[in-house]
Amino acid sequence: MANAMKSGFGQRVLLATAIAGTLDISMAAIETARAGKPIGGMLRGLASGPFPPAIEWGLGGAVAGLLVHYAIMAVMAAVFLIARERIAIVKRHTIPAALVYGVILWLVMYGLVLQLRFGMRFPRPKPEAVAKQLFAHVVLVGLTFGLVARSGRSA
Repeated sequence: MANAMKSGFGQRVLLATAIAGTLDISMAAIETARAGKPIGGMLRGLASGPFPPAIEWGLGGAVAGLLVHYAIMAVMAAVFLIARERIAIVKRHTIPAALVYGVILWLVMYGLVLQLRFGMRFPRPKPEAVAKQLFAHVVLVGLTFGLVARSGRSA
């Protein structure tokens, strides 16, 4: 792992996490506000995944939701960046692989995580909702990971 840090791997994970995480949570906040719901409630909902009582924590729960969001994003970024280092086809076709990874992330999040944790139906019955979810996961998250990975630059 020391070699990974020397090569800027950790910095690329942080950069991908910061960019993709901010784009994704910004879209979630905008969509929440457009629906007339409190953004703090959305953030507490995120925190309630691993910390069920967080829904009652007020501002602390909202902050915990942001931390949970960025922690999950860091893991997702690290997995993609590791895959790019170790899997030749991902390295050769970084952007298409990142877009496919975004679809996989969407399937895991909506088809497994949210369904198991919150009992959400999958897929959502409204095509507009699915389109927004896919845009967030494929473009805002997957493509961002691919661009950061391909740039090879550190923060």
